[in-house]
Amino acid sequence: MQEVRTARLLLRRWREADREPNAAMNADPTVMEHFPSLLTQEQSDAAVEGIERHHEEHGYGLWVVAVDGRFAGFTGVQWTDALGGADLEVGWRLARWAWGHGYATEAARASLEVGLRHAERVISITSVGNDRSRRVMERLGMTLEGEFDHPRIVDGHPLQRHVLYTLPKPP
Repeated sequence: MQEVRTARLLLRRWREADREPNAAMNADPTVMEHFPSLLTQEQSDAAVEGIERHHEEHGYGLWVVAVDGRFAGFTGVQWTDALGGADLEVGWRLARWAWGHGYATEAARASLEVGLRHAERVISITSVGNDRSRRVMERLGMTLEGEFDHPRIVDGHPLQRHVLYTLPKPP
């Protein structure tokens, strides 16, 4: 899938021009409040390369969210082993200017439609205190399953404790 359209958004594959605004978003302390660290340009670029490999391997993944042609962040589904197995996870990250417009929910809803074609359930995880993302998960109809310590965050880190939300494939 090269792109997905919603009422207001274009979810599309990554372009070279997306790297700079993506790195700026990943270096914004407010955007990255619920992540262990800010990302450098090099780390952001490496993440984009991993995202594109996922697209090549699976035919879907994390797309750029474009609002009127402007980079607003990313959303989509990708396979993760954060819970110890293979789970399809829906996720999003938006630039601060794009917050408060319902873009995360709209984009994630479209991503879930794609994801549920490829898995029996889709998960979403975030740090316990990330109320904004948790509200998006709840608006998407996802169910809180519980809490866990994220295996990729060092013991004792304030963001180590995470919540797990799930959405099963409809019958």
